[in-house]
Amino acid sequence: MGTERKYDLDDRCVEFGAAIVLYTDRMPKSTAGLHLGKQLLRSGTAPALQYGEVQGSESTADFIHKMKLALKELRESRNNLRVQFKAKLMDPSVKENAWLLNEAVELVAIFAASVKTAERNRDKKK
Repeated sequence: MGTERKYDLDDRCVEFGAAIVLYTDRMPKSTAGLHLGKQLLRSGTAPALQYGEVQGSESTADFIHKMKLALKELRESRNNLRVQFKAKLMDPSVKENAWLLNEAVELVAIFAASVKTAERNRDKKK
């Protein structure tokens, strides 16, 4: 069962990253669109790659560190999307766009909870 959950999160991160690639290709080629698009492309694809590293963590400290890096990128992606929607660069009512923001919010919550749990478990062992 634990393997399935890891796979599901791995798959969700990959799906999110792939959706970010497609999303950024649709963004306007304005100065703001190019700037935010490049940032989003980096931050939105990083969690899938970092989560691959998380799965090979060598210690609890390493796990926590790598999860925090992925969490940081997810939070950046979430806020980037929020800025874009607020600035009307992209339409949040488009199903794919709304899904991206929702998935970013959910992944932030999952990663934050996982870090908190790992830190709590680490502290219990001390």
